[in-house]
Amino acid sequence: MEEQFILRVPPSLAERIDRLLDENSSSAEDKSLDLSFSEDGRSGTFVIGNDCFSASLLDLPCVVESYKTYDDSSLVKAANIGQMIMVREAGDAAPDMIEYRHGLTPPMRDARKRRFRREPDLNPELVSRVEKDLLKIMAGGPADNVEVEAAEQEDEGHGNARSVSNKPVPTPSAKPDVPEAVRNAEEPDRSDSDESDDSV
Repeated sequence: MEEQFILRVPPSLAERIDRLLDENSSSAEDKSLDLSFSEDGRSGTFVIGNDCFSASLLDLPCVVESYKTYDDSSLVKAANIGQMIMVREAGDAAPDMIEYRHGLTPPMRDARKRRFRREPDLNPELVSRVEKDLLKIMAGGPADNVEVEAAEQEDEGHGNARSVSNKPVPTPSAKPDVPEAVRNAEEPDRSDSDESDDSV
C-alpha cells in the first residue's frame, strides 16, 4: 500500500499547480514547490515559486479509498486516505480543530455531526463497576449491590385454578360474511402443467 494524502488548495493556486505539473510547461516562474511542517506536525507552510501559504493537516471524518489503473479497464486499490492538507490564503483563518467537519463530496457535508453517533456521556466508574458485576455473574457468583429475593413456587394445580378463575375467558368475535372475489373473465385458468420450463 502507498502513503497518500489529499491536497486542498484555493482555486487560484490550483491553476498554478496545474501549470507546474503540465509536461509542456516552460515557465520558470513556479518551478519550485515545497511543503514543510512545524514541530507539532499539524501546521506548516506551502511554498510555490516565491509565494508562501499557510497549511494545516486535518483528519477526514471517514477513510477514502484510492485506486489506480494500468490499462484503463481494471482498478487496483492503492491506499486508504484519512488525512487532508488544507492550504489557505493569507486572510483565511486557521481551523480550530484537527478533525475536519466535512467530507470530500457534497453528501458528506457536516458528516461528523449528521452521520456519526455522538459518544454517550458515561461515568467511567459506573462502566467499570458494571463490568466487574458482569464478570462475577458469568463466574457464577452474585453481583455487588444487588438484593436477591427468593420466591416460593405455589402448587401448580391451585395456581392454575386461581389464574383461570380470576381471568375472564375471551370469546372469539364473529367475522362478517365476505363474498368471494369474482375472477377476471378474460384470464383463462392456468395450471402448473401448462407452463413449460425452458431454462433446462
